[in-house]
Amino acid sequence: MINLLLISVAPVFIILAYIYYRDKYEKEPISLLLEGLVAGGVIVLPIIYFERLIDSVGVEFSQLPQAAWTAFMVAALVEETFKYFAVFVLIWKNPNFNENFDAIVYAVFVSLGFALVENISYVFGNDNGMNVGLIRAFTAVPAHAMFGIMMGYWLGMAKFIPSKRKVYMIRAFTYPFLFHGMYDFILMSGRQVLLILFVPLLIYMVFRSRKRMRNIDEKSAFKPQDK
Repeated sequence: MINLLLISVAPVFIILAYIYYRDKYEKEPISLLLEGLVAGGVIVLPIIYFERLIDSVGVEFSQLPQAAWTAFMVAALVEETFKYFAVFVLIWKNPNFNENFDAIVYAVFVSLGFALVENISYVFGNDNGMNVGLIRAFTAVPAHAMFGIMMGYWLGMAKFIPSKRKVYMIRAFTYPFLFHGMYDFILMSGRQVLLILFVPLLIYMVFRSRKRMRNIDEKSAFKPQDK
């Protein structure tokens, strides 16, 4: 029981610690970060309801169209919509949201709040829970974090570049939605030719996520200036 709990929660908190560390120049208040984590967990309930509702529409589809429907319209659309809403409500007008990187931090905390509850349910709900937990520790949990980084990057841009706010706010939803959909579709398709793309997709997301965070770090208004 304890081992299953550890494999469920440890990957989430390791990534959260990493993201908190990467916020180098002005740390976010722990209380607000915890609110984001809890919000991510709470949205699991409406997500389950709407996923079941939308999933019923695609039950008559054949295998590949059904996989696409489930990946994009059930999982990606519903989950990223609620994450987006939670992040926006949590920080958009909050005075602690005072630089671009903040949006990445809060979006990841919300995303991993959701991933935490999801991970526990998968691990404890499977006869091979330890194996499931190990696999998800290197796939699903980091993927949710990277969807959060995509969302946060563009929300930060939208906040601090008002002239392009509408475009960037659309991107803040569109990018995580598309990558989440692609991630799930590859796994759900059952096609070997598509499964070959899974590892390259993860590597690309890691590369892009690190690059986004590095770029935002370099432009931080709180970065000490060289004398």
